[in-house]
Amino acid sequence: MSDQGDEKHFHRLSRRAFLKDSTLFLAGSALLSGDGLLAATEDKPILRLGLITDLHYADKDSRGTRHYRESLTKVAEATKHFREDKPDLLVHVGDLIDSATSLDAEKGYLKRIVKEFSGIPGKHHFVVGNHCVYNLTKPEFLGIVGQERSYYSFDAAGCHFVILDACFRSDGEPYGRKNFKWADANIPPAERDWLRTDLHQTPHKTIVFVHQCLDLIPPFGINSSLGVCKVLEDSGKVLAIIQGHFHLGNYQEIGKLHYCTLSAVVEGSGPENNAYAMMDILPGDVIRITGFRKQKSYRWS
Repeated sequence: MSDQGDEKHFHRLSRRAFLKDSTLFLAGSALLSGDGLLAATEDKPILRLGLITDLHYADKDSRGTRHYRESLTKVAEATKHFREDKPDLLVHVGDLIDSATSLDAEKGYLKRIVKEFSGIPGKHHFVVGNHCVYNLTKPEFLGIVGQERSYYSFDAAGCHFVILDACFRSDGEPYGRKNFKWADANIPPAERDWLRTDLHQTPHKTIVFVHQCLDLIPPFGINSSLGVCKVLEDSGKVLAIIQGHFHLGNYQEIGKLHYCTLSAVVEGSGPENNAYAMMDILPGDVIRITGFRKQKSYRWS
């Protein structure tokens, strides 16, 4: 199974999408560099989130651009930063681990990487990625990370958050035990109906998290993305969609939605190839993402 972040897929967008220029100007605020500098340090966030994705931790040799063992040291750096900045929430946007030769070994990888984050303050939320359930089943993954459901919503500081699960085959079967192809990602009708009801009921502006991409076509995109995105747009409440899976990272504004794909931790050797971010929700529905190392920074409203 391979989902390498190949640049040739960068321009393969959904049928209703267009690619924004890599320099982002929204509401008079420019794209920030990836060095962690803030454009407006005087802004006090309503809520602060730590973000990280695609660690692919495994105790195995590097392959191509993926350096599996180094994810431990990269996570240690991110953990130190998160402890200092004290986010209210920490969201892991999928693919915490890579595949192993046995089920027990894969469970061991997951337990080890989750332990690395255990000292970070705030509630931790885990988005299910395709590599999270390669050998494992979803109940096994959720049991180890200490989470009840693979998709759900919650409120914090007057904001609404939705965790989605696109790890379903086209026939509706959940991923697990090597029963899927990584490019066949879907949010099934039942989950989409739940999402529509959830967004209708909340009075709050909303941030959505999902591992696979809603703004790209397969293989990195979700097959059912058009219907899901219509639900998100129609709600009029979604401030941002935060994604992983496409390891290079990306940003697009399509219609009324902002899609931010975070860069992967596993890609590249050495601390300079780490990637993580702080996300601040500011007054006036402003989103500020401060990227560190190779993660870009953004600000929009």
